[in-house]
This record gives sequence, C-alpha cells and structure tokens, in this order.
Amino acid sequence: MTLNPEQREGFMEKLQKEEQHLLFDLREIEKNKNFGDDVDDFEEKTDETEEMANTLGVKHSLDSQLAEVRSAIERLNAGTYGVCTKCGRDIELAVLEAFPSSALCKECKRGA
Repeated sequence: MTLNPEQREGFMEKLQKEEQHLLFDLREIEKNKNFGDDVDDFEEKTDETEEMANTLGVKHSLDSQLAEVRSAIERLNAGTYGVCTKCGRDIELAVLEAFPSSALCKECKRGA
C-alpha cells in the first residue's frame, strides 16, 4: 500500500504514541509489584497469588501489544507498512485506521 507523506506521518505518530502508553503501563506494573511482602495468613497469600497471576496476564498482554506496535513501526520505516504479512495484499485503510499496528488484512484476520 502506498501511503502519502501525511498518512505515513499520521500512522507513525499514532504508533509512537501507543508505544509510549504501553511503556508507561509496563513501568507502572513493575513499580507497583510487591507480591509476597508482609503476608501474614493463608487467605492473604491466596489473594496475593491471584493478584500476581492477574498482573502477569496483563503484563503479557501489554508486552504482546508493544511487540506488535514496534513491528508496525519497523514496517513503516521499511516501506512495507500496510501490506499483509500473511498474503501480501494491501491492508484496508479502514483496518489501519482502527488498528494501526495491524499486520493482517481483513480476509486474513477472518481466517486467523
């Protein structure tokens, strides 16, 4: 897909903004991690374990999103942004507008 300079700049700005938000969220998770501190009873340990599992799930999701955003930035810099990584067809502009880090076209997303 050929993007005009304005579109290219707009997508780069969106992706970089998203990258910064994700990095902030990941730093906040790391900053607020204090599992196992001052645990007095079994119920409290259970609560801490559950909270840790939830936090790890969120962290994993944020890490995945960050990898997708960084991959999209790399594709944008390489000139392959907007091309489906699975089938090689252009990714619809509406898909990119909704999900700037998308690596798949509508057809491939449906089949994924």
